[in-house]
Amino acid sequence: MLKPKTELVRGLTLTAAIMIAAGSMIGSGIFRKPATMAGQLMSPELLLIVWLVAGIVTFIGALCNAEVSGMIDATGGQYVYFQKMYGNFISFLYGWSVFAVIQTGSQAAIAYVFGEYLGYFIKFPELPLSLQNFSFHIPVVGSIFPFAEFGAKASAIICIIFLTVVNYGGVVFGGVVQSVITFIKIASIVFLSFFLFTGGTGSFENLSTGFVIPESTSTNLISLLGLALAGAFWAYDGWNNVTFVAGEIKQPQRNVPLALLFGTLIVIVVYMLVNAAYLFVLPVEQMANSPLVAATAAEIIFGPYGASLISIAVIISTFGALNGSILSTARVCFAMSRNNMFFKKLGEIHPKFGTPHTSLVAQGLWSCLLVLSGTFDTITDYVIFAAWLFYMLGAYGVIVLRKKLPDAHRPYKVWGYPYTPIIFVLFSLLFLINTIVSDLENAAMGALLILLGLPFYFWKTSRNKTADNN
Repeated sequence: MLKPKTELVRGLTLTAAIMIAAGSMIGSGIFRKPATMAGQLMSPELLLIVWLVAGIVTFIGALCNAEVSGMIDATGGQYVYFQKMYGNFISFLYGWSVFAVIQTGSQAAIAYVFGEYLGYFIKFPELPLSLQNFSFHIPVVGSIFPFAEFGAKASAIICIIFLTVVNYGGVVFGGVVQSVITFIKIASIVFLSFFLFTGGTGSFENLSTGFVIPESTSTNLISLLGLALAGAFWAYDGWNNVTFVAGEIKQPQRNVPLALLFGTLIVIVVYMLVNAAYLFVLPVEQMANSPLVAATAAEIIFGPYGASLISIAVIISTFGALNGSILSTARVCFAMSRNNMFFKKLGEIHPKFGTPHTSLVAQGLWSCLLVLSGTFDTITDYVIFAAWLFYMLGAYGVIVLRKKLPDAHRPYKVWGYPYTPIIFVLFSLLFLINTIVSDLENAAMGALLILLGLPFYFWKTSRNKTADNN
């Protein structure tokens, strides 16, 4: 008889870790956000600059995170890092936010795009208009239409459930699925870019208009740059997911920092390449009116069959990103529970599969509910506000730990310290302020979901004090 498993399985290699980092980023954003960003900026030069700036800033964040991940080897990643940096309150709010909005909202948005592109092949039945128009209002946040575009939402929910079951059965299997799918989707994007550049219907003139910006953009440039950056940051988001599974990665003090750095660099190169390819065949005005921009670009080159092929590639890509997020994120709730800061049930390990199975199920159910909360752009905007609040705190935490634990072993030290983390913190702060000014409703939704964790925190700390006194 096999002995029941009581610890998580340390079975992920460096390759799997890099694929989790890169694969968690390459999902829905690169296939949807370029169109939204093109409509905001209406300038190919500005569009490419925003993608590059967002990539560089993300890489600086990864550099900062790599130092801490080399120091601290623990399942739960950033949650554990915050505990070392700031104590239980901030670490709880982060862990709660990962569960309430940052990662589950990300999963909802990625799955939503999976459903949208699946709709390219399947005509979803429509609900009665009375259900489609049903809504409820949240002050400041706005109206929620849970049953609008329900075909795509139902497909998204089914996909979340399926991948939750896959990861329920073991981290090694989930890691293999992640590696294979990430290789496929990187290859798909590179091949798409190659064919767009060589298809004979594009022009390099589309990539430059001499920085001629329409008046609608120039009169509100700072705000629109901020919104466009939010879109690019969404596409890069997920870069730190690999830290959540540090306790299941072989040689984590070496492999987690390497996964962060190589995974982020791979994605920067891929994103710059494919955005240039989109612009090569789609002038920025046309790109702005092509929500499913990858399918539109492929259709210009290959006809309807090309659009079908790229839609399949997008489905695979979003499937892989969703798998990487589901695999990694459940470990945060697990770590919180093991630290006695969340529901005890979520800290259970499956006796056969060695996975945090109850945490996976809880995460999956909440992600499904968030799918119903809005459209792709709505969900991503409130996710990004919440995520960058904690990215800022994480970078500043590098400075905190240098003072708090000066003699701790650091296998990797962030390049350019202290200027690198300071630049990241200042940029994050400006980005958050601009988001509040230009997109108050979605910033409010993100803040609301974070603050909903406060009652849970005070309830849990009160119970812990009572238990200690007894």
